Amino acid sequence: MVASDSDDDNGISLGRLGSFLGFRLRRVQNQLSRDFSVKTRAWDLRAGMFSALEIIASNPGISQIELSAEVGLDKSAIVPLIDDLEKRAWVARTKSARDRRRNELSITATGKAELDKLFKELEVTEKAGLAMLSDDERRLINRALDKVYHAYVRGTGVQD
Repeated sequence: MVASDSDDDNGISLGRLGSFLGFRLRRVQNQLSRDFSVKTRAWDLRAGMFSALEIIASNPGISQIELSAEVGLDKSAIVPLIDDLEKRAWVARTKSARDRRRNELSITATGKAELDKLFKELEVTEKAGLAMLSDDERRLINRALDKVYHAYVRGTGVQD
């Protein structure tokens, strides 16, 4: 890999880090996470809770194993997260009628209302970054990030 140019705004060289996708992604993610955490402090969210809640809302009946894979959390971490969502009455966990070993997850009305409020905070958090991009650039970034995700998580990419 070749070292990239400096960061656009301040002229500071990123050195070899500038050639690595992970560094650039993490730098943006760190800022977004900090801002979102400040705006949602009153909810006392655990890591992965917001993402899990939206995936459950978008996929009623999803299993805990499917959710853990999609959110990127270890299976052992998903149970306490779901326990917390249940205690808040944001999610319902029921046994599958087809497979009693499987728990199906669904969002509750309370969970939906809280999720809507959280998304309003996320929109505020991402507003400055999104304002820098055109609609085409946003679509391009989304497609590119999905490709990278599928390469690593879905095993469709080249690995050494």
